[in-house]
Amino acid sequence: MTSSPITEVCFVLPPDLILLDLAGAADAFRIAAAMGLPVRVRLMAPVAAGEAAPTALGVALAGVEPLPAKLPDHALIVVCGATGSVARLLSSAAGTTLVAWLRRHVVGRPLACVCSGALLAAAAGLLDGRRCTTHHSLLDELRQLAPAAEVLDSRVFVEDGEVCTSAGITAGIDLALHLIAKFGSPRLAVAVAREMAVYMRRAAGDPALSPWLEGRNHMNMAIHRVQDALLKAPAQDWPLARLADIGHLSVRSLTRHFREASGMSVNRYHARLRVALARQALANGDNVERAAERAGLGSARQLRRLWAAHADDRPASVRQRD
Repeated sequence: MTSSPITEVCFVLPPDLILLDLAGAADAFRIAAAMGLPVRVRLMAPVAAGEAAPTALGVALAGVEPLPAKLPDHALIVVCGATGSVARLLSSAAGTTLVAWLRRHVVGRPLACVCSGALLAAAAGLLDGRRCTTHHSLLDELRQLAPAAEVLDSRVFVEDGEVCTSAGITAGIDLALHLIAKFGSPRLAVAVAREMAVYMRRAAGDPALSPWLEGRNHMNMAIHRVQDALLKAPAQDWPLARLADIGHLSVRSLTRHFREASGMSVNRYHARLRVALARQALANGDNVERAAERAGLGSARQLRRLWAAHADDRPASVRQRD
């Protein structure tokens, strides 16, 4: 459920920055840090020390550091988008400096691009051989800048190894939540999304939500309380009456509101969490019997039956991949 740790999230700001490209994703990481993710958010741009960074709204950002000569080992680089002509941006002194800095410092590091930030990464050669996307109006330009990349349309975001790219503006929030789940935990991503009052969107072909994240795209706080309880102890048996008490609902209201909010029944939601728990155990080397025990099930046979109802593969295939 987690990836290599990151200690800093470095937002790289181009000239004529689109503020929401920065603010949405940066605030998601700010909230995640306040909730315990051990990261520091930094803002950097091709500016001189003490110089403000220009934005598309004409409001300059103070407190932005110049592009550093060295980055920490565990840094995530987030390249934000800009407005105006891409050709003009890339030919400007600041744009040229930024692309050269990306080429020199970002190869082999975790990289995320919001909107037209992908074009800056492409100009630096960072998308060659990768699947990627950007704002729908810039897809052709991205293909021209990165002919060796596979540019995908109709996507909220695309993840290819350590490199992620997203579509326009608010898609940067979706990508940030995905990365918070990756580098922190799915439960933390859910908490951040709830704090921001945003949905975690996926389009056809995007990475599917894991069972730890699915069914949380709603604003029903009573059902969130019930889901939080299930997430904290998925291996336990959870009678509906006990869950109804947690949600301050009747059993009948719980079952109705849970389905309306999450798109599935309470039992199906719980079963999918148990399968996910067993899947983790198998991936870590447990046999089927031990995985069933970790998921709170009475036998390997019970796990296989539950797995067949809620997954498309078999328990044995998870151990084979490991």
